[in-house]
Amino acid sequence: MKQYLLKRLLIAIPTLVLISIIIFTILALAPGDPLSEFASNPSITAEVRENIRKSLGLDQPVYIRYFKWFSSFIRGDMGYSFNSRSPVAQLLAQRLLTTFWVVGTAYIIGLLIAFPLGIISATKRYSLIDKIITTIAFLGFSIPPFFSGLLFIIIFSVRLGWFPFIFNSTLEVTDWQSFTAQVKQSIMPVSVLALYHAAILMRFIRSAILDELKQEYIKTALAKGLSGIAVIKNHVLRNALIPIVTLIALDIPTIFTGALVTEQVFRVPGIGALLIDSIYRSDTPVVMAIAFIYAILIVFFNLVADLIYALLDPRVKY
Repeated sequence: MKQYLLKRLLIAIPTLVLISIIIFTILALAPGDPLSEFASNPSITAEVRENIRKSLGLDQPVYIRYFKWFSSFIRGDMGYSFNSRSPVAQLLAQRLLTTFWVVGTAYIIGLLIAFPLGIISATKRYSLIDKIITTIAFLGFSIPPFFSGLLFIIIFSVRLGWFPFIFNSTLEVTDWQSFTAQVKQSIMPVSVLALYHAAILMRFIRSAILDELKQEYIKTALAKGLSGIAVIKNHVLRNALIPIVTLIALDIPTIFTGALVTEQVFRVPGIGALLIDSIYRSDTPVVMAIAFIYAILIVFFNLVADLIYALLDPRVKY
């Protein structure tokens, strides 16, 4: 196990370095100027803009800027935002709690919905229940979140007036009333994301279980007198979880980056909204930090998934 971990780390480190080079190069060559907002300001002369550019290090060659950024990043310094002049780490910390609250809650609810429905749909294949579940999953998978988000706003905010359609970013949870308000304004974005994630996960879980139900060992277990529930619990799920773990491991890092479209629809001040705004304003330090942290999480959770494989299937040896 130790040799395997060391081998994976030796592969992961060069991979992350290569990813960081690609991200930095693409953003450095991308069109757009972070100082363009000053161009229309007559009080800021060209000389002042040039001094600002030098203070931000934008006058240096790309490779020097990269080495400075990467060396600072591995020390925990993500740099400063070009627009707000605030530390990037501080900006991410301000948005991270909201993202985890909305996107993380939605993903957990999606998992809780997808697992039982996926199992029921697979074990009741071609039945009326299976057709209803797969139809709902197909609709949830096909309808994009921005469209379902707008439908939720029209029905539950405009028509019924049950929930606010704009997320109040200034709300602070200090008592039961403010907590209730926080939950109330989170219901619609969480529901939209939970339904979308549940639809994707349910279809995948159903497919994984159906693949296992076709195996010969299932017929043998049933022939020995084991009940259908015991076969599903002790045999099918254990083997079907291996591809499901891969999907979940790749999905978990998306919780950090937030829901780009849904956060824009409901004005949720999360990481996704920060990323979109930073791209629009050519705020490359923020974009680089979010993109590179996402790459780190992808590599890390792939490693976690590999370790879970050994727990689920003793035949897996490292």
